[in-house]
Amino acid sequence: MSKLVIIGGHDCMVCKYKEVCKQYDCKAKVFTQVPGNLKQQIGNPDMMVLFTNTVSHRMVNCAVNEAKRKNIQIVRCHTSSAAALKQILEERVG
Repeated sequence: MSKLVIIGGHDCMVCKYKEVCKQYDCKAKVFTQVPGNLKQQIGNPDMMVLFTNTVSHRMVNCAVNEAKRKNIQIVRCHTSSAAALKQILEERVG
């Protein structure tokens, strides 16, 4: 089972993102808002998805720095829809 961290997106879509990930045998942590301890909560996922349209620069910078430090694959996507997430998982996970 792959571990995935999703940064950004819409609050109302959190359950849908997790549902889509489950279809691809992935376990997802979703952060739509900046928690104070984002660095610690990211953990060591296999991949990080950044929905760039719905996330603050501060949150992106924190996530990208942590991904570089831990050598985590980053996928950036402007659209934060369930279809966009499906396409990313289709291409990257299979």
